[in-house]
Amino acid sequence: MKLLLDTHVLLWAAGDSERLPSAALAMIGDPGNQLIFSAASLWEIAIKHTLGRSDFRVDPALLRRGLLDNGYVELAVTGRHAVAMAALPPLHKDPFDRMLIAQAGADGLSLLTVDPAVARYPGPIQMF
Repeated sequence: MKLLLDTHVLLWAAGDSERLPSAALAMIGDPGNQLIFSAASLWEIAIKHTLGRSDFRVDPALLRRGLLDNGYVELAVTGRHAVAMAALPPLHKDPFDRMLIAQAGADGLSLLTVDPAVARYPGPIQMF
């Protein structure tokens, strides 16, 4: 299964795994699953890291390198994703989360999240 990790799940999987629910850990640890991160998540991390947010202390360049070195696949943001995002209902205002939802839907990926607002969207979204 192709799993797109939302930004918090991605951060926890990369460095704070005890915060992840056991079901999420099992899916992430399953070698049969392909782990994917979005460039939108790196963009969000870079912005919030620069703003000094305590929950985004990781250096985005180091995170990206570590993810790629550990077999994660990077997903670019494309015009097709932007168009898909425009079609989403206004259930959640966060543009980064909306992009991840659009990417998951457009590319047939399962989005792993801990955000109940994200989980309200239809499609291949798994909330833990």
